[in-house]
Amino acid sequence: MSSAAPTPMMAQYLALKAEAEDCLLFYRMGDFFELFFDDAKIASAVLDIALTARGEHDGERIPMCGVPAHAMEGYLARLIKAGHRVAIANQTETPEEARKRMGSKALVNRAIIRVVTAGTLTEEALLDSRAANWCAAIGEAGGSVAIACADISTGRFEIIEASADRAAAEIARLSPAETVVGDGSAFDALATVTRPRIDFDSAGGEARLKRLFGVATLDGFGQFSRAALAAAGGLAAYLEHTAKGALPFLRPPRVTRTEAAMAIDAATRESLELTISSAGTRRGSLLDSVDRTVTGAGARLLGSDIAAPLMDRPSVEARLDLVTHFHDDAGLRDRVRGALRAMPDIGRALGRLAAGRGSPRDLGQLRDGLDGAWRLAERLEATGIPPLLADLLPQMRGHGALIDLLGRALVPEPPVDAANGGYIAEGYDAALDDLRDAGAGGRRAIAALEAEYRTRTGIGSLKIRHNGVLGYHIEVPARNADPLMAQDSGFTHRQTLAGVVRFNAPELHDVAVKVTQAGAHALAAEAAHLEDLTTRALDAREAIARTADALARIDVSAGLAERATEGGWARPHLVEHACFEIEAGRHPVVEEAVAKSGGRFVANDCSLSESSRLWLVTGPNMGGKSTFLRQNALIAVLAQAGSYVPAARATLGLVDRLFSRVGASDNLARGRSTFMVEMVETAAILAQATPRSFVILDEVGRGTSTYDGLAIAWAVVEAIHEDNRCRCLFATHYHELTRLAERCDALTLHHVRAREWKGDLVLLHEVAEGPADRSYGLAVARLAGLPPVTIKRAKSVLDKLEAGRAATGGLAAGLDDLPLFAAAAIEEEEAVDALRSELGTLDIDSLSPREALEMLYRLKGLAAEGA
Repeated sequence: MSSAAPTPMMAQYLALKAEAEDCLLFYRMGDFFELFFDDAKIASAVLDIALTARGEHDGERIPMCGVPAHAMEGYLARLIKAGHRVAIANQTETPEEARKRMGSKALVNRAIIRVVTAGTLTEEALLDSRAANWCAAIGEAGGSVAIACADISTGRFEIIEASADRAAAEIARLSPAETVVGDGSAFDALATVTRPRIDFDSAGGEARLKRLFGVATLDGFGQFSRAALAAAGGLAAYLEHTAKGALPFLRPPRVTRTEAAMAIDAATRESLELTISSAGTRRGSLLDSVDRTVTGAGARLLGSDIAAPLMDRPSVEARLDLVTHFHDDAGLRDRVRGALRAMPDIGRALGRLAAGRGSPRDLGQLRDGLDGAWRLAERLEATGIPPLLADLLPQMRGHGALIDLLGRALVPEPPVDAANGGYIAEGYDAALDDLRDAGAGGRRAIAALEAEYRTRTGIGSLKIRHNGVLGYHIEVPARNADPLMAQDSGFTHRQTLAGVVRFNAPELHDVAVKVTQAGAHALAAEAAHLEDLTTRALDAREAIARTADALARIDVSAGLAERATEGGWARPHLVEHACFEIEAGRHPVVEEAVAKSGGRFVANDCSLSESSRLWLVTGPNMGGKSTFLRQNALIAVLAQAGSYVPAARATLGLVDRLFSRVGASDNLARGRSTFMVEMVETAAILAQATPRSFVILDEVGRGTSTYDGLAIAWAVVEAIHEDNRCRCLFATHYHELTRLAERCDALTLHHVRAREWKGDLVLLHEVAEGPADRSYGLAVARLAGLPPVTIKRAKSVLDKLEAGRAATGGLAAGLDDLPLFAAAAIEEEEAVDALRSELGTLDIDSLSPREALEMLYRLKGLAAEGA
């Protein structure tokens, strides 16, 4: 027996659901967005709302749930955070229009007007005001790779020309909400969304960009490789898909190369907790510790700066000069930060207006923000200002006409919702004022009628009310309704409810018509003004976006100056040669945590130069080795980001690549143990580090047997010293490695100091020259709370092991006779089994009979040669 055909409404829903593909479908029904079938089950679980059922489909009840349309944003935020994508199906006509088109039982037309995804958000309630919201796409063409990324909440659009081996690191830097690739991409492991490969065609990408920016040629934006065009085209196609044809505001693309910033791979970012802590939150990260910005735009820019430290020394110095300008003038800094704190986020307000999701309040924010920027520029204008500030000030002016227009047109505090009007200022439009007066006069007339009706009927509780169904009407308690029911009462019965009865009257009807018409015409007039004002604002969108950028840069610089003043940080001195001279350096995050607990952070020096470029650091666990390693890596990041650094003095050469292998964990999802992760990361360092790089390594080799671990650590130290020749801090518990100081001329020994006092271990957290005198492992175990009997047993075992080592040479036996890494370049040739090698390359299924016969003769010859 065949199932019954779906109702027209359900047929419409199923067609829209098919179009929505893997998205949850919000289907508008009256004042609610409804979800059906599996979408309803998913949404009810995520949102913790009731799951009900209605009707039948294929013989089963249809699961459903719904959310109020006016509160949709809050529910969307929770669904997006849970990893879902949502298609919004809204009504595209009113019920009256549908009835006029198809009769009394007509179904209102609906269409998907937008697909809401994590990377395409613009709503204030759905976004983190202090973090960028990137959507990225990876394009490939001709063996080259590029990444296009956009934050549509502000219109920022960048294209990064990257090598294939740097793509993953760039995606880690951006930390996009969504990463889009084409079908069959080599980077599908990085993707959250896969789209048709045709979207990533470079010729199609060029055409899309020309259409997007209304130009005949892209030459004015710079030179684009085929990979860059493929990436940009793929991104634009995805944004067009989610916006259902209406592309959001994108600024002209800024093209960069990965070489413009310090290369930091994903493992290093995670290890150093640059922008996200190990707990997965901003709190506890370097960014959180440094951030003293007072605006959302400033916080977003600071995050971008720390994620991508610059490689261009003049650009770094320009940023530092602006920080110094605010650092040296506390009064100016306080005034600037106070002015910025009062300014709205004009970048995101502009993004909402451009996406068609703006409100009167967004226009008000543009007005107030642009006016505030103009006033701040006037305040900052002075002689002797740094070059970067001189470049920023003109970008903060030039909006006088728009500020004046919005100032005259809008009320001081425009509402978020335009539906009820009230946002156009009195005096801006005389005709609108007349309509409002007519409506106000009508409402006064209604109030007078209410008083007259009370007197005429003697019913003191009579009221004139309004609702969307009856309009204006007279309401009296049911016990007083009988006199008004009489034919000659002058009142017409409209509705009886429990406890009240509702009536109309000719005089009320006449006045109500005037009020309603005046109100409708006033709302239409305000809507027309809103559209016009929005168009005028968007005509200046490029200039407004530049103003937003200028304000963000000033906020970042003033915030960094504030942080430097708080912590007694120093301006770094950048040089061309590969050195790293730090006096009294500190770890900013750890220092804050120690200070909160009432302690004092112990500062340490670090001096890496051509003659001492590799420090081998030994000492007990908990002694501060890992903190020392990390703090110096963070100082390099902060310096090249254009910040003062937590040190008394700092001189360093630019770092092209930063590597950190400090701490590791299992990667079970990819089938890798802790030791495997460590080896993969170490292999990347040996393959990619250059003489300008900075490397920190902690406990290499600890995840395997003692002999294997020592052998690997020994070889890694030699390779870094002889081949990579980079600046490196190498912490280890293998004291045998200290022998390398006699063989490697640029390797020096250092240790974190510790002492035992009356049986207790005292960790001094000071880095000193020379090797550690011993491990202190048992003392650390005692600190950790191991039972005394276990400690005693470990001590007896240790005594035996040390006695054996003294007698035999132990682990270090024979190491003195080992040739240095560089002298071992003549490698032993492995015996090659030519027959086995040839067989390994055979594709037997593809051989013709003749080819198979020829191959047999060849294999027979190889066997004879090997005999």
